[in-house]
Amino acid sequence: MMEEQKNNPLHGKTLEMILVLLVDYYGWEELGYKININSFNKNPSIKSSLKFLRKTPWARQKVEDLYVRTFHRN
Repeated sequence: MMEEQKNNPLHGKTLEMILVLLVDYYGWEELGYKININSFNKNPSIKSSLKFLRKTPWARQKVEDLYVRTFHRN
């Protein structure tokens, strides 16, 4: 199983860890510009954003894709 995951940049990362890193790197304003969702643009918080992302697969995918593009360039 570990062999299958060694090239997966999301392996071992929680959604919360990913979101905190993106917020620290971009800030809420830039993150809301890159991924236009209300939980990033209107009174943003980690808690409310996680709640939304866990229920909304397309938004979570956008966050994960941005994380990979930002921190795992080849």
